[in-house]
Amino acid sequence: MTESSTSASADGGRPELSARAGPAARDLSGRAAVRVLVCDHRGEGTLARARLLGQLGYSVDVSATLRRSLEMLAHSPPSVVLLDSLAGLGQAEFEVIDRARRADLRTGLLAVVDAEGPGSGLLAAVRGERHGPIDLLRRGASEDELAVRVEMLLRRIETRSELERLQHLATHDDRTDLLRPQVFQEQLRQHFSAAQRHQLDLGLLLIDLDDFGRINKLYDHTVGDEVIARVGAAIRRSLRAEDVASRLGGDEFCVLLPYTRKVDAARVVQRLLEQIPEATSEIKVHPQLTVTASLGFETFNGEDVESEGQMRQHAEEALRHAKRSGGDRGIYYRSLDSSLRAARGA
Repeated sequence: MTESSTSASADGGRPELSARAGPAARDLSGRAAVRVLVCDHRGEGTLARARLLGQLGYSVDVSATLRRSLEMLAHSPPSVVLLDSLAGLGQAEFEVIDRARRADLRTGLLAVVDAEGPGSGLLAAVRGERHGPIDLLRRGASEDELAVRVEMLLRRIETRSELERLQHLATHDDRTDLLRPQVFQEQLRQHFSAAQRHQLDLGLLLIDLDDFGRINKLYDHTVGDEVIARVGAAIRRSLRAEDVASRLGGDEFCVLLPYTRKVDAARVVQRLLEQIPEATSEIKVHPQLTVTASLGFETFNGEDVESEGQMRQHAEEALRHAKRSGGDRGIYYRSLDSSLRAARGA
């Protein structure tokens, strides 16, 4: 058996579902963009199901082997995987396909099972749904049931995506896509506690744009908003996956660097000092806009700072001295002499 692909255009004359198909009988105009991967490893009737899904307007790809199915999942995750396993209840193949689709949690999995029912592993996966919507389809199920179950999976994926979108909006700044201050503070508390408990390195950077009020006076808030958005993007590009960044408000930002020593934190500071002006240099205004930043940072090696609050105070003090020294620079708290530290911004 060879792999095949079929899709139907929006006006391709495909048949409508009967009324008893329920949710699947809704408007089909957008279905051509929805891909279903039919993993026909067993080769017993699944191709007929693939043809039905194509007639209903879905874009359908068919794979005849586990290896090819994994290749297709890796290349372009579909909206739904319809899996007809080669052997028995298909627990082993199900687990392999389930792991492969986790690269995109918006992919649903519909597993065909024998009449005697699924194994306990399949049932547990369906009940858990930790890695995206899962459902089961009896081997002798009707065409209407297949259509309804695919439609229900798609609706659950939409619901999950909407919930994730709302959760993201609640925790991230809408202009920079960095964490909101309250969320960042909790991340700082957790990371500091872990670093303290396990004697790990930790870096904390505070960033403040230089003379940002002048930008709003010379131009308008539209330009100021674009500056903030571009600085946020520059910060995101500068970080590793494990790093955490936040917009504290206005033109103030904060970056947390887990497992980071002083020398590595200093490299991040230097990179940001270079990338922030670069990121904002292409904003089309007259006169030419130049944006620089001041940074203050502190590090923790597992034993030399008492709390996350003290660590933040140290970074704030270093930031104040960077601003007073003319801006466009980064200052490490421990580079300040004892008299400057004692001044505490006086």
